[in-house]
Amino acid sequence: MRRQRILIVDDEVGMLEVCQESLEPLENIEVETFIDSREAIVRLKEGSFDLLISDIRMPGLGGLDLLRTARTVDPGLPVLLMTGFPSVDTAVLALRHGASDYLTKPFHPDEFLSTVQRLLEQLRLRSEHRLLARHLSKDFVFSQMVGSSAPIRKVFDLVDRVAPSDAPVLLAGETGTGKELVARAVHERSPQAKGRFVPVDCGAIPGELLESEFFGHERGAFTGANEPSIGLMEFADGGTLFLDELAELPLRLQAKLLRTLQEGIIRRVGGKNEIQVKLRIVAATNRDLESMVETGAFREDLYYRLNVVRIDLPPLRERPEDIPLLISHFLRLALKDSPRAAAEMDRDAVEVLSNYHWPGNVRQLQNVIRRAVALSSGGAIGLNDLPEAVIAEARSAAGSKASFFDQRSAVIEKFELEYLQALLERCRGNVVQAAEEASIPRGTLYRLIRRAGIDPASFRE
Repeated sequence: MRRQRILIVDDEVGMLEVCQESLEPLENIEVETFIDSREAIVRLKEGSFDLLISDIRMPGLGGLDLLRTARTVDPGLPVLLMTGFPSVDTAVLALRHGASDYLTKPFHPDEFLSTVQRLLEQLRLRSEHRLLARHLSKDFVFSQMVGSSAPIRKVFDLVDRVAPSDAPVLLAGETGTGKELVARAVHERSPQAKGRFVPVDCGAIPGELLESEFFGHERGAFTGANEPSIGLMEFADGGTLFLDELAELPLRLQAKLLRTLQEGIIRRVGGKNEIQVKLRIVAATNRDLESMVETGAFREDLYYRLNVVRIDLPPLRERPEDIPLLISHFLRLALKDSPRAAAEMDRDAVEVLSNYHWPGNVRQLQNVIRRAVALSSGGAIGLNDLPEAVIAEARSAAGSKASFFDQRSAVIEKFELEYLQALLERCRGNVVQAAEEASIPRGTLYRLIRRAGIDPASFRE
């Protein structure tokens, strides 16, 4: 893992020591300190840093001069400014010049540490987002579908292989798995691509209007038919008709659909003339058509006519490795709608979403991202922006599958507690002696002791 590099500039040696000591709990960081701002500028131009921390008022060149130089060297470099002369004007000026944050001296070491951690995390998220954005435009997007897992790549492969033919395709999968996106991908890669893609929700059309909607009608065919009208199948002539929720078609209409597929002709309701149509059928269902055939609820001959090539869409819970890619994709879509929308999500929120079981699949994930973007107050989207039910269920599902970071934190906490107890016992509660033996600053040892909930006095007896 690459070490993150921090450059700290202040004309007070004591402040540099406080800052450096406050950052000791961070792993994989490298800190360089300068008391001379001119030397710091030279080093800034030479090296590649992840964070610049600077006092505003210094002899010679001040923090704003460093900030301007940093913007020319690395426009994306986070800059944290500090000052012992707080005022609203100073804060506004610092932020207006592009500072990432602003701290007033004296500050608590924990406040300083948490600010640095947040800025480094935001930098990491931006870097990962740029990486994902580059790859999303290449390897992980197929039409409008996103993923790199084995199950979704199998879907991509089947679409590529079946699309050039005119064979009917049956898409099977749970609600929200992206059946319409797959149908559009088949159409876009097919010889019918120059024709229309006509999606039809078979369960949304009232029963009495189904035949007219599918096949059209002539004037006077029924009450209210004051003029002739083409149907959906005629409208899709030369293109692709996508029948979503296929299982909702009544048996009577199933028979007429089968005849059209066999003979390539339709007859409008109330009409006598036969109309030739040439179209491709892509159908989708979230129900068990085989069982419906056995019970007589779906025609067997139509089932086999449509089930020439079957593509099963995996539920999102079976491809959790695609969730970070989908999150980044949906955040990019949100940015197109609103340039002020949050473009990043912190690691804890991504981990929660990756552990959730997603009964509504990709569509539900997209809606959760939309909600988080709407509720976010700026910066990276965090746990506070996610639905409580999703957080609770994801954490419950994770169970014993504690993340690497959780397990690492638990091991470190256990080590620190045992080490500090043994250390203070040997030194009889003398913190000065304990700090010398442990070769760590006294202030750092005090913080570790407080965090572990240890009372040094209990070791002095």
